Amino acid sequence: MELEELKRKKRNVWDFYPEEEIEKFSKTYSDFLSEAKTEREIVLKGEEILKEKAFINIDDSVNGEKLYKKIKNKSLLIIKKGRKDIKEGFNLVTAHIDSPRIDIKQNPLYEDTDIAFLETHYYGGIKKYQWVSIPLALKGVIIDKNGKTININSEKDNIIFSIPDLLPHLARRQAEKKLSEAIEGENLNVLIGSKPEKDSKEDKVKNYILKYLNEKYGIIEEDFISSELSLVPYGEAKDIGFDKSLILGYGHDDRSCALTAFYAILDSEPSEKWSLVYLIDKEEIGSEGNTSAQSMIFDEVLLNFVEDYKELINIYAKSSVLSGDVNAAFDPNYKEVFEPKNSAYINNGVVMTKFTGRGGKYDSNDASAEFIGKVRNLFNENNVVWQTAELGKVDEGGGGTVALFFARKGMDVVDMGPAVLSMHAPFEIISKGDLYSTYHAYKVFLEKFK
Repeated sequence: MELEELKRKKRNVWDFYPEEEIEKFSKTYSDFLSEAKTEREIVLKGEEILKEKAFINIDDSVNGEKLYKKIKNKSLLIIKKGRKDIKEGFNLVTAHIDSPRIDIKQNPLYEDTDIAFLETHYYGGIKKYQWVSIPLALKGVIIDKNGKTININSEKDNIIFSIPDLLPHLARRQAEKKLSEAIEGENLNVLIGSKPEKDSKEDKVKNYILKYLNEKYGIIEEDFISSELSLVPYGEAKDIGFDKSLILGYGHDDRSCALTAFYAILDSEPSEKWSLVYLIDKEEIGSEGNTSAQSMIFDEVLLNFVEDYKELINIYAKSSVLSGDVNAAFDPNYKEVFEPKNSAYINNGVVMTKFTGRGGKYDSNDASAEFIGKVRNLFNENNVVWQTAELGKVDEGGGGTVALFFARKGMDVVDMGPAVLSMHAPFEIISKGDLYSTYHAYKVFLEKFK
């Protein structure tokens, strides 16, 4: 064997995949990403597409070949039955559909010096300073006093909000603080108006807002208590660069995995094993709650197809999972936190991450060599452009995914997703080619992994 054949070679997605296929898929992804910015929006738009593709709601029947389960409008499980019985195991791609954001508190509305604000509580790991002085949209639901669900989407109505920042001329003490402390969480109050209600004697601006909300949505102030409202970046995903090879958008972590998995199962050919895609909530805050990876709903749905829990455990032992989650792309501006030989690079394809966690691999799933070997060979045999990486230098920090929760059930699991620049910022950056490579990897896995 020649020396060059002994070396591991990186491939560039643009040298390998047809550019027209990359561009076509990226357009589909960007359109979905621009429209659906919350878990609820993703689930409801996903259900709409599934119905068009003749998928059956499991709540109506479990007898079809293509099924789905909507979980409290916050998570979505999609199933394609295989030629073999589920007792032979299944192939699963899972990804989370929540992203860092700014949530509205339950008693949020107040007025101060003739300006009205909503108080907030940020969700997930954010750099607070990135969320001030940018255009924001308000999205979510309010349950009114009669139990009616009222959908809020200020972006659709072209209503924009923003969180003010301190001017540099008066920010001497702010500038002396640590970056993490310069903007305090309790100061992330969003500006919502300044026009007074003329018939009021006090709280004139707050009263104007209350009257506006009542006329537009039929709500009263107490209805905020039973609401889920979030501030997300306003605007569509955009192609960036002179070559338009990258996508700037909100929520690439982890919707670049969730939406590629969604389309992978829609487009996949019938397979030997059952194919599952599970889009889940609450990963960014530790996967707690009844719509998260740690909830029992996944087991409960699959119990529709087996006799008992003991049989389900045996099925898990025969099943395999790609935990769809992103990795940090090597950023030349911050070389000091990366280990170059084991970093993810833009345009080198989908990233296989053997383990995440922190320090000594705490809080991680560490995929076995045997499973990695099978996945690697599958990708090579089917011309998937892929790379492998860790999440930064060993002692720099780290992060977790949902992989360990599925590994606990006895399944083989490895993390897999594209590389992301500016992860957890209001607008993140991915490569169109890496996005397509991720779709390709998931589709091949669902169709052919044995």
